[in-house]
Amino acid sequence: MSTVTGAVEVQLFGTKKHADTRAALRFFSERRIRTHFVDLLERPASPGELQRFAQKFGAEALVDRASKRFVELGLGPARYGDATWISLLADEPLLLRQPLARCRQQVTVGMAPEVWAAWISVR
Repeated sequence: MSTVTGAVEVQLFGTKKHADTRAALRFFSERRIRTHFVDLLERPASPGELQRFAQKFGAEALVDRASKRFVELGLGPARYGDATWISLLADEPLLLRQPLARCRQQVTVGMAPEVWAAWISVR
């Protein structure tokens, strides 16, 4: 029995303990879509990887302002430019909105099951 993936493979960035990341992994698993999971605590995303997401959404959209780490670092009043945010997010992966997902040239930040379903239907 082979998996029903066509040419669809999704790369997910997140942490194993994050509820939305687990839900995203489950979403793709239930649909037998091959995923390459990158645990940000084991291998933080590089600035170049983060830049792909920032090009579409802006660096600010990658920041999880509700995260425990954001509060711990006292970043509430922070107003940084994209380059500074990208550098900070590369150094502090727990500041990222999770999961970050990539399929081919398309990317999402956070939960986006409607978009992911569209990725799958294009097989």
